[in-house]
Amino acid sequence: MTGLGRHIAGLIAADGPIPVSEYMALCLFHPRHGYYTTREPFGARGDFITAPEVSQMFGELVAVWLYQAWIANGRPLPVTVVEIGPGRGTLMKDMLRTWARLDPAFFAEARFALIETSPRLTEIQRETLGAVAERVTWHETVATLPHAPLLIVGNELFDAVPVRQFVRTASGWRERMVGLDEAGRLAFFAGAASLDPSLLPADAGTAPEGAIVELAPARSALMADIAARIAARGGAGLFIDYGYLEAGVGDTLQALKDHAPDDVLAHPGEADLTTHVDFAALGGVARAHGLKVSTATQGAFLLAMGLLERAGRLGADADEAARQAITAQVERLAAPDQMGDLFKVLAVLPKDAADVPFPARD
Repeated sequence: MTGLGRHIAGLIAADGPIPVSEYMALCLFHPRHGYYTTREPFGARGDFITAPEVSQMFGELVAVWLYQAWIANGRPLPVTVVEIGPGRGTLMKDMLRTWARLDPAFFAEARFALIETSPRLTEIQRETLGAVAERVTWHETVATLPHAPLLIVGNELFDAVPVRQFVRTASGWRERMVGLDEAGRLAFFAGAASLDPSLLPADAGTAPEGAIVELAPARSALMADIAARIAARGGAGLFIDYGYLEAGVGDTLQALKDHAPDDVLAHPGEADLTTHVDFAALGGVARAHGLKVSTATQGAFLLAMGLLERAGRLGADADEAARQAITAQVERLAAPDQMGDLFKVLAVLPKDAADVPFPARD
């Protein structure tokens, strides 16, 4: 058992089983043993590779969308451009380069920020950004951002926000807990807390015993904070993550270690824990704040933003090996059997903002 595993086992032995949401939070964010506080999880040397690490084209096209959203808001200045959950800082680096080339005046006047809670990742982001880091400020929460129109992007942000799980039992829906089995190992149990039936997705009524429902109040609260700022001051939000566009029943809790699936209870603090994002729920929060909402697959979004055209320009003066690499990057980002359909995109804008290019849902 890992050091964090022993710590969690001690907590359970003293106070009883803990909810899945608390287990996720400890595994990911414990100050001394948490996954994001003790290691660099991104890239080939980490446990997973995010879209910005796949190709510069991802960050360039996201930057173009945010710039068009700024125009749709009436070109407000000052404006704060923010990435939340910025990983190594690769996405922000690519976006800053794009804006400097696209509109030097916008680049000069806008304020740029990163929201990051990990001191370790903050230092990595500073290294990634290099000299341009002097244009960026760091924040731990949305609350400390300047009071100005907000253009905010989050890539693989919401999947790491802990969720509550409920399991269907003979006596109803009970919260799923992490406890200790007879051998002292971490194991799942059905707890005493029941779920309000009004919170269940539409298809939960026919779910069999043992089925899992996931609710994410922490995600909704984060989206509410962001949506409230955009509704009050203008701006836009763009969020990319793996998940589903319609709510449903199912256990999506998963662990990834050394680029391979892992048992979610096997290596606390040493494996990434995530769940699929319910984009319908996030969109509902944004609509409740008076924003207009659009959703699409990542592949459709990137193609609509000009992925193929950008790949063609990058490959025009490249050698054959480089062109093959660019083609592979396009496939990785947009092909339905790779990231293209698994990842979804949520865009939010004030209702009085002009339309911004976005693929239509089928």
